[in-house]
Amino acid sequence: MKNVVTTVAVLALCFTLGSATAQTKDEAAMQKAWEAYAAPGDMHKLLADETGTWNVDMTFWMDANAKPETSKSVSESKMILGGRYQEVTYKGNLMGMDWEAKNTIAYNNKSKEFTSTFIDNSGTGMMVAVGTYNPATKTITFKGEMTDPLTGKAVKYREIYTIVDANTRKLVAYDTKDGKEYKSMEIVLKRN
Repeated sequence: MKNVVTTVAVLALCFTLGSATAQTKDEAAMQKAWEAYAAPGDMHKLLADETGTWNVDMTFWMDANAKPETSKSVSESKMILGGRYQEVTYKGNLMGMDWEAKNTIAYNNKSKEFTSTFIDNSGTGMMVAVGTYNPATKTITFKGEMTDPLTGKAVKYREIYTIVDANTRKLVAYDTKDGKEYKSMEIVLKRN
């Protein structure tokens, strides 16, 4: 009987140690995965390269047949939260009123996608888009939905953000109206 108890005790100890070892391996793998997920990488450096003050020239169209309207603003771009996210603040004049906006851009190391959020004082909604980077063309193509202030319904939009050179960026936005996509905005940013 003593040998049976000893054998059971040894097996239980082995099982416990084996479980602890497996748990330690799982915890180590989880920690490694989180470290990789949280570490800023090349795409975060791409965003960090835009740190600074930029002059912003905007041209926009209210619909496909509208005459273009223009506006100027200044943006300040910086990295936040340990270089993991880009935050851009805009100030200027839009259609005769003081205009302020904030844009945040994240790059998700796991999904390999950018996410952009945009808010401004000309509305109460948030624009959210997801995009991918094409290194050959140096563009990020974003796709998202926003609420149409006239109908209250979600409408699709698309943006193509191009790194023209070290001190120039260009964004072309396309909205959808009556089921048809049209160019709604073109923004050229020049670093001060």
